[in-house]
Amino acid sequence: MRTRPYKRFAAVAAVAALTATACTAPNQAQDKPKEKAPLFKLGSEISYKKYGKDYPDTKVEDFPGPCSYEAISRKDYSGETLKIISHAVPVIGEPTQLHAKQFEEITGAKVEVVNVPFGELHQKILTPLQAGQPAYDVMFYPSLWIGDMAPYLAPVPKKYLNTPGMKDVTSTYMDVATWNGKVVQYPMDGDRHYLKVRADVLNDPKQQAAYKAATGKELRVPKTWAEYQDVAKFFNGKDFDGDGKRNYGSAEVTKRDDLTFSAFISRAAPYVKNPDVKGGVFFDLETMKPLINTPGFVRALEDMVKAKSTWAPGGANFGLGDEIFSFGGGQTLMSYSWDDAFIQAQQPDSRIRNKVQAAPLPGSSEVYNRTTKSWDTKANQAPYFTWGWTSAVPRASRHQQMAFDYLCFFSNEANTALDLSIGRFGVNPYRYSHFDPNFWEGLGWDPKVAKSYVKTLSGMEESRNRVFDLRVPGVNQYMSALANGVAAALAGQNSPQDALDGVAKEWSKITGQIGKDKVQSAYRNVVALEDNSIRP
Repeated sequence: MRTRPYKRFAAVAAVAALTATACTAPNQAQDKPKEKAPLFKLGSEISYKKYGKDYPDTKVEDFPGPCSYEAISRKDYSGETLKIISHAVPVIGEPTQLHAKQFEEITGAKVEVVNVPFGELHQKILTPLQAGQPAYDVMFYPSLWIGDMAPYLAPVPKKYLNTPGMKDVTSTYMDVATWNGKVVQYPMDGDRHYLKVRADVLNDPKQQAAYKAATGKELRVPKTWAEYQDVAKFFNGKDFDGDGKRNYGSAEVTKRDDLTFSAFISRAAPYVKNPDVKGGVFFDLETMKPLINTPGFVRALEDMVKAKSTWAPGGANFGLGDEIFSFGGGQTLMSYSWDDAFIQAQQPDSRIRNKVQAAPLPGSSEVYNRTTKSWDTKANQAPYFTWGWTSAVPRASRHQQMAFDYLCFFSNEANTALDLSIGRFGVNPYRYSHFDPNFWEGLGWDPKVAKSYVKTLSGMEESRNRVFDLRVPGVNQYMSALANGVAAALAGQNSPQDALDGVAKEWSKITGQIGKDKVQSAYRNVVALEDNSIRP
């Protein structure tokens, strides 16, 4: 993985301008846009406030560069129409709409945005791609769908890849955007799972004394899933913040059709990703035999079943939104998933603002070795880079130059600085410069909170023992089968072993239906990420 020093930047009205991302026209045989006088001066102040009362007063500087407001406003796309498909509002859908409106205002283009619920998005995108129809010029979708989408995507032109802004994208997220050696997705978000805790509770001397008296152990941020369970169990059902209401130990994404599979993979990661064993976490790369029912995964599901006793009322059917507001609203002591719950806790009107801490996902004291078919006794951690949002331009688009101009504008330094501060947008750190605590302190974060956040995220980038999503054709089918198995175990319908045995059988059927060679070929890209062999 590349290493590079984090970049420092000056605060501008409580937020920092980030390293420039250049934007030049791709090498398609298309007419260049007409030029016109710019609508912005270099260094203009940018704010979303005029677009509605729900946007903050924050102002940032339009950092100079070919993707800036000043540069994009020189382009005249009047008379042309750009078609975009994106997720429903607000997550990703709202910034897509906002930046589309801005792009219209400054270029004269007409921009049509179609917002689609998550359950329909995959098919709405893939069907016209398979038919060769130019239904959309820009597409926003989960990055783990790359195995399905890659054959239909236009590679990001070299002129973009060689710019300072694109080079500021972390190695991990450039890897996530890459398929068979080509960057075919345009980075605009970075997602991973990590631990969130109520630091005010865990650091309270009275709580520490009570925990020590009851358990004989020191109260600390959990280092393993066993510790996580102990801490969650101790605090469950208590009013630990003195507001007269019960609090609970853990908030987790458990709803079968709402990303349960990602929560389960977070729990499984340290049990199944052995740094001494190469060749695949989900399948044996050589045989394509599913590994989902091997002892490491079974142990994780056993842990998850035990955790039910620490959940808030209704916690057995929590979707991502429930997890976000349960932890972010102060109901629960801990949670783990995407950035959203942490950012929600850090909103200016949050009652637990600056009372939280980020930390790596819990690890384990032993990890399964599928080569020796035994457990290796050693401390193990495995960061999980779960799917995040991405964007791409289809080969069939007749407006590729305008499409790439929109994407570089969407992700320019001013827009990204503002988007990162709005929790509901779903845009999370993906550039090295986002790992500077000064940026977050500029948003009003306590220095300790900011440092815990950037240390956690940057530490994941530095790890060499990581888990990524499956990212193969038919990934939705595989993950749906996994979610069904996890749900059956949580509901007590099957033992963890029986539930995952059923998942393994389903995975074998899915592989047979799609084609073993096709899935295996795609899976090599995933294993290359896991085994750190994409680059030296």
